[in-house]
Amino acid sequence: MPAISFQSVSKQYRSRSGLAVQALDQVSFEIEEGEFFGLLGPNGAGKTSLISILAGLSRASGGSVKVHGFDVRTDFAQARRLLGVVPQELVFDPFFTVRETLRIQSGYFGIAHNGPWIDELLESLGLADKAHSNMRQLSGGMKRRVLVAQALVHKPAVIVLDEPTAGVDVELRQTLWQFIAKLNRQGSTVLLTTHYLEEAEALCSRIAMLKSGRVVALSSTSELLRNASSNVLRFKLDQELPADLAARARVTGRVVQLPAHDAQEIESHLASLRRAGLQAQDVEIRKADLEDVFLDVMSGQAGRAATVETP
Repeated sequence: MPAISFQSVSKQYRSRSGLAVQALDQVSFEIEEGEFFGLLGPNGAGKTSLISILAGLSRASGGSVKVHGFDVRTDFAQARRLLGVVPQELVFDPFFTVRETLRIQSGYFGIAHNGPWIDELLESLGLADKAHSNMRQLSGGMKRRVLVAQALVHKPAVIVLDEPTAGVDVELRQTLWQFIAKLNRQGSTVLLTTHYLEEAEALCSRIAMLKSGRVVALSSTSELLRNASSNVLRFKLDQELPADLAARARVTGRVVQLPAHDAQEIESHLASLRRAGLQAQDVEIRKADLEDVFLDVMSGQAGRAATVETP
C-alpha cells in the first residue's frame, strides 16, 4: 500500500473576475512508504493546491487522495494523524513559549507525556535555548524551525514539507536536512516541494514535475538526470551574446550556460563567440543537473527526460 496516493485529482475554482481556473487537471501518482519524494514546478503549477487537498485544507473537485489507505475526505481523522505538514506561511500563536506551543500541538493529537520527544525536537532543530522564549520574540528562521517541530511532534508516518527553507539561512537548511534525512532513514515518508533544485537533486529519490496543473515528468532523480538532453557549456561574458546563442542560453548575470551535446557543438558555440569578437572567461563543461532538466521540461524541450511513469 502506498504512503500517499493521488488518483485523477482535479481542482477548479472561480477567480475574482468570475473566470474558471483549472488549478489541477487529472493528477495521478503514488508515493511509496519510506520514499523521499520531490514535487517540483513553477509558481502557479498547482503544488500548493495539491498539498492543501492532501492536508484537508481544500477539497478536490474530482478524484481521490489517500494516506496509507485512508481517504482524506471520508477518513479525515485517520489520514490527518498520519501527516505532519510544514506550511509555507509563518503561522504561529504569539501568546505561548516554544515548549508550550509543542505541548499544545501534542494535545491536538491526544498525546500526553511527550516531553522526551519534544526535548529531542528542540535539540535536533537548534531550538533548545529558545524553549522558554515567547513565539513573538523569535526571528523568522526560528519560527520556521518551530513549525517543523510542530509538524513532527506527533511522530507522523508522512512528513510534508512545503518550501521549508524559503528565505532561511544556511545553518537552518543544514540542520533541517540532517534531521529529516535521519527520520527518512528510520522509515518516515517525505514529500518535499522546493524551488531550491539542488536540494531536490541531493535529497529526493524520485520526482514529479507539475506544469499548469498537470504532471509533465515523473521518474527517479537518477533517470531524469541520465536522460537529460546534453552536457552544459558554462562561461562568463561581459557583453551581449550573438542572437543565435542568446535564443538557447540561460544567462544569470555574467554567467552563460548553453546545452552542448558533443565536442562539435561546444566548438560551434565557441566559434560563434569568436566571430562576434567576444572573449569567454572561466570556460568549463559540466554534466546537466536537475535545474537544466527542469528548465527543459518546462519549456517542452526535454525529450525523454519528461517521461511520465506508467502506473
